[in-house]
Amino acid sequence: MSDLKPNDIVTELDKYIIGQDKGKRSVAIALRNRWRRQQVDPELREEIAPKNIILIGPTGVGKTEIARRLARLTDSPFSKVEASKFTEVGYVGRDVESMVRDLLEMTINHLKAREQDAVQEKAREIAEERMLDLLLPAPRDRRSRHSDQYTGSGADEDTIDMDKPREAAPTEAGRASTREKFRRMLRDGSLDERYVDMEVQSHAMPMVEIFSNAGMEEMGINMRDMLGNFMPKGPSKKRKMKVAEAMSVLCQEEAQRLVDMDKVVSEAIEKVEQSGIIFLDEIDKITGKEGGGSGPDVSREGVQRDLLPIVEGTTVTTKHGPVKTDHILFIASGAFHTSKPSDLIPELQGRFPIRVELDSLGRNEFTRILTEPRNALILQYIAMLKTEGINLRFEDEAISEIAAFAEQVNNQTENIGARRLHTLMEHLLEDLLFEAPDTQDRDITIDKAYVDEKLRDIKEDEDLTRYIL
Repeated sequence: MSDLKPNDIVTELDKYIIGQDKGKRSVAIALRNRWRRQQVDPELREEIAPKNIILIGPTGVGKTEIARRLARLTDSPFSKVEASKFTEVGYVGRDVESMVRDLLEMTINHLKAREQDAVQEKAREIAEERMLDLLLPAPRDRRSRHSDQYTGSGADEDTIDMDKPREAAPTEAGRASTREKFRRMLRDGSLDERYVDMEVQSHAMPMVEIFSNAGMEEMGINMRDMLGNFMPKGPSKKRKMKVAEAMSVLCQEEAQRLVDMDKVVSEAIEKVEQSGIIFLDEIDKITGKEGGGSGPDVSREGVQRDLLPIVEGTTVTTKHGPVKTDHILFIASGAFHTSKPSDLIPELQGRFPIRVELDSLGRNEFTRILTEPRNALILQYIAMLKTEGINLRFEDEAISEIAAFAEQVNNQTENIGARRLHTLMEHLLEDLLFEAPDTQDRDITIDKAYVDEKLRDIKEDEDLTRYIL
C-alpha cells in the first residue's frame, strides 16, 4: 500500500476500465486514505472513519468493475452483495449482518488456501513418510510375519513383490535400505501407476438442508455444525487408488493439519476490520416509494434502517468471533433511473458522503473498450478461436462499426452500457464460432461489410432488436 499512490491506482484501473475518471479518482483517494490512517497515532487512528462512496450511473458503465479491480489491486477482502435481497429484521429473508459474515467466511477460506500453499513442501514430506508406511508397513510380530506380515493397509501385489521379504525377518538396516529405495522410486514417479490400499474415513452427513434464522448465530449457535457433531462418523473403509492419487490425498490432509486455524481466523478478522470492502449494488432498489401503501415496506426503508448501524460502525457476532465494521469501506452503486440518492432516508445519505456520477458510454468509449483493456473482448475472441487454429483479425473500420451499432441499439432500447457489446459480438461471430472446428479457412478477417451483413437485420427491425438484445 505504501507504494500505491492515487495516481498509480488510477493507472492500474485504466488497464481494465475505460473512462470514468471521476469514479477512479474517488476510490483511489479512499484507498490511499486507508494507508494514511495506518500511519496516524493510534489514539487518533480509531477516530478516522472511511469515507463511503455512492457510484451513480446506468448499468454497464463499470461501477462493479471499479470496486472489484480495486480490491484485487490491494488484496483486500471484497464482497459484492445485492441490496435488494435483504429484508428487515423479523421477516423472512436475509439479514443485513449476513454480508459481514459472508465477507469473513470468504476471507478465512482465502487465507486458509494461502497457508496450505505455504506448507505444501512440509506436507509432502509428511505424506511421503505416510506413503512409505503404507508400502512397507512394520511387522506385527515375528511369529505371524510369514503368514501376515503387513498390517491393515498396504501395497497391492502389483506394487510390491511380497514373496521375498517373507522368507526371513529383515534386519533394521535392510528395512532402512528398502525404505530409501522406495523413497527414490516414489520421488522419480516410478510408482505413480501402481495401486495402494488406503483407509478413508467416511462421514455420515445429514441429507437435509438446514434453514435457520440468521439471528441464531448471534447466540453462538450454528445449526449445521451442531447437528454435524451429533451425527456418527462412518466406519473407515479401504479404497484402492493409484500411488499418485493417494499422495495427493495425503498431501491435502497433512496441509490441513499443519495450518493453524486459530491464527488464520484471527488474521482474517483483522483484515476484514481494517481493509474490508463491501460493494452494495442496486442500492437504488431499496429507496422508498412516494405515496406508498400504509403497511411496512420490509424490503426498502426497513432495510435502509438496518443498514445504518452496519455502515456507521457496529459489532457483528459471527461463529468465529465478533467483527467490528467501523473501518470497513462501503461502496454503494445504483442506476437511479426512477429515483435519486436524496430518496434514501437522510440518516443513510449521511453515511455515504462521497457521490460520484459515472458517464454513459458512447461510440468512442465502446471502440476503446473493444480494444484497449487487457481483457478486451476482441482479444478474448481472438484467443478462443486461436485454440481452433484460426487466425482472426478485426479491421479498424469493423470495430468502429460494432461500436456504432452498440450505441444505436442502446439508444433505441434499454441502455445496458458495455454489456451490449457482449450480445453484439456473440451475434456477430455466431456462425464462425459454430463452424470453427470444421472450417478450412485458417485466416479470417472481419471487415465493415461483414459487420453490416450480420447486424443489419437487428438494427432495422426494432422488435427483433428488443427480442435478441
